[in-house]
Amino acid sequence: MTKMHDVFLTQKERIPVAVFDSSKEVNAAVASEIAKLIRERAAAGKKAVLGLATGSTPTGVYAELVRMHQDEGLSFANVVTFNLDEYYPMQPHELQSYRRFMNEHLFDHVDIDPANVHIPDGTVDIERVYDHCADYERAIDEAGGVDIQLLGIGRTGHIGFNEPGSPKTSVTRLITLDRTTRLDAAGDFFGEENVPRRAITMGVATILKARRLVMMAFGEGKAKVVAQAVEGPMVESVSASFLQDHPNAQVMLDSAASAALTRSMTPWVLGPVPWDKQRIKQAVIWLARKVDKPILKLTEEDYNENFLQDLLAEHGPAYDINIRIFREMQNTITGWPGGKPDARKRPGDISRPNDHIFPKRVICFSPHPDDDVISMGGTLIRLADQGHDVHIAYQVSGNLAVFDEDAIRFADFARDFNRMFGIDDSKTADIEQHIEAVLKGKQPGQVDSPQVQQLKGLIRRGEAKAGAKAAGVPEDHCHFLDLPFYETGTVRKAELSDADTQIIVKLLREVKPHQIYAAGDLSDPHGTHRVCLAAIMRAIDEVKAEDWFKGCEVWLYRGAWQEWEPEKIEMAVPLSPSELMRKRNAIFKHESQKDKAMFPGSDKREFWQRAEDRNRGTAQVYDKLGLAEYEAIEGFVQWDGESMFT
Repeated sequence: MTKMHDVFLTQKERIPVAVFDSSKEVNAAVASEIAKLIRERAAAGKKAVLGLATGSTPTGVYAELVRMHQDEGLSFANVVTFNLDEYYPMQPHELQSYRRFMNEHLFDHVDIDPANVHIPDGTVDIERVYDHCADYERAIDEAGGVDIQLLGIGRTGHIGFNEPGSPKTSVTRLITLDRTTRLDAAGDFFGEENVPRRAITMGVATILKARRLVMMAFGEGKAKVVAQAVEGPMVESVSASFLQDHPNAQVMLDSAASAALTRSMTPWVLGPVPWDKQRIKQAVIWLARKVDKPILKLTEEDYNENFLQDLLAEHGPAYDINIRIFREMQNTITGWPGGKPDARKRPGDISRPNDHIFPKRVICFSPHPDDDVISMGGTLIRLADQGHDVHIAYQVSGNLAVFDEDAIRFADFARDFNRMFGIDDSKTADIEQHIEAVLKGKQPGQVDSPQVQQLKGLIRRGEAKAGAKAAGVPEDHCHFLDLPFYETGTVRKAELSDADTQIIVKLLREVKPHQIYAAGDLSDPHGTHRVCLAAIMRAIDEVKAEDWFKGCEVWLYRGAWQEWEPEKIEMAVPLSPSELMRKRNAIFKHESQKDKAMFPGSDKREFWQRAEDRNRGTAQVYDKLGLAEYEAIEGFVQWDGESMFT
């Protein structure tokens, strides 16, 4: 039954939205709906026609459907499928082919008739593309139309490849890809220059003909465009907004992807809300930033004139609310992230539950070999300078992010080094020749050989050790885990397995840390951060009952792809100008990622620039809220033991 409170919260949403705690719950709900349709149609002797999407978003649904087929006997014998799109030109066997994607994630694992699978053909002659698209439309109609169409949403708001400017009347056609879309795909193709400039896609009108539309989105990175599509006007610049005009459309999100909806950002503007501690803090900080005042200068009028009358009535007067939130923010600031030794405490100093332990054993988990210094380099410097036993665990090798020319340069150096010092080993010479031949003859998008992957991994490893040393962490405290899920040689990774988890469990039991730092920066466009955090959570779940873990703090950092919102920060570590420069120097040690990174995402700034701008931005927010003025601040959120996602 719909509650009045829910009606208030959803009144700005022009498409029905369901928000789940995790992507796993979304995947299960969508897969369950699809399975129900398949079974009902099979019982009636009819076909179930599915419209399918590619990309990282629907892979969890496909995995769940495969599980249902294997464990529950779900048959796909009566299923007909039509995929949204395909790059053009594109051979079906290529790594980036959507036909290959669908085979690997779904079709090769279920009993679907290959004749019932339809995917736009990226090999058709250009003279035949128009006819091919018309045939695709005709095939959909002859199948009786699509019953359920799965959709993701691109950063430009596109569904399928219906880029900004696609009209509501558009049908299946060849389209030129927007540069933003090509940038987002650059990682899959090992460089923007290798991304096809065109694609064949179902049109908006084709999509809207489906009887049921389900659009999924996960992570903070999709939050803003989801809000545009759901709460904004229907416009050709955001093709997903046309779902507003469909009688049976549904948007299904994890909590992170709903963050920019009014119900999440400012629910009090829609109607009465329950005022818990976190929401009060969120509202007061929002109000202070909206009226551009420090927290302690907010007045009764400010609250009354900006939708916060209920807060004032329940928890006022304004002065009491202001001072409480100001003190909460003030108490997040500490120059002692590992805790200050009891002997050095002064009256009024903030105490942590285990401050009496000094020095502490600390593990910073870094998904890629540079996330540690990019995201919390200043805090690492403080922890090391203050005498703590700091370890850094690099979870993946990062070999994919090394340009071929850098690998060639290192291979040339190794050859010249061996010659200079008279090292004449036949095996070494064979490896040198192999690497030189492979790299100099490599085609765009070609998978590196194992030897080349190892060379690129060594490059990242050397940079990581140099960066750690610059932050004050010794080389023997650098742990290179090389988690197996990453080592596929391609942008698409394997599923997280127990082998990944046990590597982390082993390290945790060896170090027995008092503090753990992990990346909560989940907008990494290829999802490595998300998988790495899931691996840590699984490992912690295995060791949490052990005596040494009791009292262990787990802190989540951000910085490479996004920053924590001020109302979420629970520990703010201020950085002086000199510490910020030391952090920059540590980032500069990652030379293969300097000037131009392989996977820069949508942000054109270098990683050191992003980090500094975000750290300075956090400090400026604190300053404007009336707190102490610092050069920069690194923010952290303490993990409460609940899974953020699966």
